[in-house]
Order: sequence, then C-alpha cells, then structure tokens
Amino acid sequence: MSVLVQNKTYSIGQVTPSIVLYEPSFEGWLSAVYHAYEHKLQHDSALQLIAQDCYVPSLIAQATSVATDEDKAERVLTKLNKLLGRSGMRNILWGFLSEKDNIGTTLFQVVKYAIDYPSRSIMQDLGNLDVLELVQTVKSVGREKHRMEAFVRFEHTTDDIYFARVEPDFNVLPLIGEHFRQRYQDQHWAIYDISRGFGIYYDKSQSTPSRPATLQTITDLDDAVLRNPASIHSEDEQRYQKFWQGYFTNVNIKERKNPRLHKQYLPQRYWKYLSEKQVLPNAEHLQKRR
Repeated sequence: MSVLVQNKTYSIGQVTPSIVLYEPSFEGWLSAVYHAYEHKLQHDSALQLIAQDCYVPSLIAQATSVATDEDKAERVLTKLNKLLGRSGMRNILWGFLSEKDNIGTTLFQVVKYAIDYPSRSIMQDLGNLDVLELVQTVKSVGREKHRMEAFVRFEHTTDDIYFARVEPDFNVLPLIGEHFRQRYQDQHWAIYDISRGFGIYYDKSQSTPSRPATLQTITDLDDAVLRNPASIHSEDEQRYQKFWQGYFTNVNIKERKNPRLHKQYLPQRYWKYLSEKQVLPNAEHLQKRR
C-alpha cells in the first residue's frame, strides 16, 4: 500500500508532449523538421509536428510555432533527396498532401528512421508502423488522384473557358495538373477545389508550339458561380449536356443494372459534378426513342 501512495515528482516536460507547429505548406513542414533536429528534439518519443490550422490548443501541451524558412527547408529537402531518392520523396510529398491530422508526425518519424539508418531501404520496411501508415496513405492518395483524372467534368463557359469543380478527399490538385496540361493545350481551362478554396488555370495564349503554358493558381472565385455554374454556361455547353445525358440514358441496359458495382467503380460522392448524373428540368431528351 505504501508503494501506491508514494509521492513522485515529474518535470512538466516528462508528462506533456512537445508540439512543433508549422505553417500549412510543405516548406513549412520541412522547416519544422529542421527545428526539431536543431533543438535536439528528435529523440523525444512524445514529439508531434502539427499544422497550425489543425492544432487545438491545450492547457498542458507545450507548443512552439516555427516560421517557414526557405533556406532551412531547402537543406532538409536536399538531405532527404539523398537518403530517400525520387520514389521516397514522392511518398513523402504524396503523404503530406493527404492532409491527415497526424501526417506531420508520421512523416517526421519516417524521416528520423531514414536518418538513423541511411544505408537501409526504409520504404520497404513495412514492419515499421510509421512506414506502413505512410505507404497505405500514399495508396489512398494515388487512388484519389486517378479518380480525379477520370471523373473531372469540364463545362464550357461564356468566357470560352472550360471550368470544372472538384471536392477530392485529399489535396490532389497539385498532382493532376500536369495530366490535364499535357492533354488540353489548345484551350483555356480551370479546375477549382471547392473544399480548399483554390484552383489551377491554364492559359493557352501563353503556350508555344514546343511547350505548353505554365499552370497558374487561382483563388477567391465568385461564390455565386461556384454554387450555380449553369449561370455561366455557354449555349454550346447546354446542348452538350443534353446530348451526353441522352446518350448515357439510351446506352444503359435496364436488365443489366448493378447499382452496387456501379457505386464501387463510380463512388456516389462524385456524382454531383458529373453531367450525366444531373437531370435538367426539361428532361424530354432523356426519353428512349427506339
């Protein structure tokens, strides 16, 4: 009984996690990694790296905000490139774009593992729980990237811009831009991530016969346009949507419908941005004529 009531004293640092807050960017996270090593925090088993916009203040946790430092971020990036190579850095970047709540800490533990064992192919070691979590996260991000490349639907506007709205689970817009840049060099187009409030824009007037134009970042679009894109549809777009809806309806074989399989290959959360899934007020064009 005396053991149970024995008084023990602990320093506050032993019972509260050390938290490093970084600005919500990849460079911000790299700066936080540099800060952790600079202040000898890498051996703290309770260390957490959390994005500033995801942090919930606590009365007992010790949190330190780290400003983004381009030079320090570049030094960390150079080191990681040497340790992890191209495929390893792809995993780190794709994992970061998942925006999971604990991803900053998971990535730091993977980086620490790579630094502690520089001669080991750490990305192959799925027995390490942090590496396993990262690999699984990267697979999920890759799956979302593939779906976005397949399910994006552009709508022609009165400004002669092909515009698409998306709401991906992960921040895959930086990953899909090149896919569309290489394929749609002869038109103006934009893809806007409604969830994250930014998009990418391709201006064909800045392209050359040998090189497509550079993608531009766009923000602060009119909310009315985002809520009701039909208000800026061109006449051609209205006709195209009717033609496509009619085609989609008429090629469907009622007797072979398999809703479960359909939702497996085309998850329902994408439907609201697919023109073939929308029924216009005047739906006579959707009637089969056979």
